[in-house]
Amino acid sequence: MTDLLILAGLFSSAFLAATLVPGSSEALLAGLVVSGKTNLWLLLAVATVGNVLGSLVNWLCGRFLARFRDRRWFPVSTRRYDQASAWYARFGLWSLLFAWVPIAGDPLTVIAGALRVPLVPFLVLVTIGKLARYSLVLAVALAWLGNSGAH
Repeated sequence: MTDLLILAGLFSSAFLAATLVPGSSEALLAGLVVSGKTNLWLLLAVATVGNVLGSLVNWLCGRFLARFRDRRWFPVSTRRYDQASAWYARFGLWSLLFAWVPIAGDPLTVIAGALRVPLVPFLVLVTIGKLARYSLVLAVALAWLGNSGAH
């Protein structure tokens, strides 16, 4: 598999995992780190960018589709929407550092759009949180690789 296909697969996985489509890009990132076939910094960058762009799609859904949140096709259930709204009300803009959290993070990014959080602070905080998460995954994979004796 060429590096471009590997990176495209990681990007797609990270992008979809950040939207309301269930998925886990962390396992793919860890596997690619352990395989040692691709530059670690490039893997980290591609996963982070893909995941942030997926969150941007959620922000756009919130910004332009929130008025339809009572419809069956709306991507966030009323329960999750209300939970994310409460979390945002409690912690404010800084809650976006936790947009990577499973289950709660995706609705949180939708809420940010619905509440018209400005794009630049949204992108900065979401990127910091997602970069930190993927950095931790990368570090754990490298630690496991170092402890397993495989190279």
